[in-house]
Amino acid sequence: MKVQDKNIVITGGASGIGKAMANSFSKHKANSIVVVDIDEAALRETANNIDALPIIADVSNENEILRIIDTANQHMGTIDVFCSNAGIGGAPGLISTTEEDWQRIWEVNVMSHIYAAKHLLPMMIKQGGGYLVNTASAAGLLTQIGSAGYSVTKSAAVSFAEWLKITYGERGIGVSCLCPQGVSTNMVNDAPQVIKDIVSIDGILEPEVVAEDVINAIENNVFLITPHKQVMDYIKMKSTQPDIWISAMQNLQKQFIKGISAGAPEDYKETQDDD
Repeated sequence: MKVQDKNIVITGGASGIGKAMANSFSKHKANSIVVVDIDEAALRETANNIDALPIIADVSNENEILRIIDTANQHMGTIDVFCSNAGIGGAPGLISTTEEDWQRIWEVNVMSHIYAAKHLLPMMIKQGGGYLVNTASAAGLLTQIGSAGYSVTKSAAVSFAEWLKITYGERGIGVSCLCPQGVSTNMVNDAPQVIKDIVSIDGILEPEVVAEDVINAIENNVFLITPHKQVMDYIKMKSTQPDIWISAMQNLQKQFIKGISAGAPEDYKETQDDD
């Protein structure tokens, strides 16, 4: 699907990858763009820069997803591409996490994708096609050192995107799953140094680079978007040599524990016993 002249919705569009995607769609001459976020000030700035429609909403709520879709349809007529990009890092570790921690990260990182697809698919099939871009993470393909919640929810997000592609990919619905490693966003830039060191092993990409990969995937109907090319090699090792892969990740975990003991915040120190 060529993005030129298409109508686009992007959640988590106020900053980071979402903002970069909005700018890229605008650069590639999309017809109309809707950006969604809970950060009103940043959202309006992003929208004003590209003449997009801002919608303040919490994507973890199904009724809010319905409102986003209805408002976008009223504004644009149709939705051609829906980028379900919003996500959170959640609480670190496992043992100190609460039921509320798990519920919140599950709702934002997984259910937001499910709600969007559930309500968009009938409409897109009726109109003869559409495209879903779900942002997950390389953590969903591999794992995330130090965070059970992030690992589990991003894995679920990948699995759901794959199911969508298998089930609807031959019915005119394009599906891509975005799985980057370290990207220069607030989630990475505001993290403790030990987390930055781990996610930057293969380099920190600028959001604009990732956004262009998304455009390319949509226009070439590519399912798995891995801006860090090393991720595909890691997947091969994980699938063909699982014990060697686990051993390598355990060594990385040891570096994480060492970094924690060197003076990371107290909540990260508490996760040492999780393993």
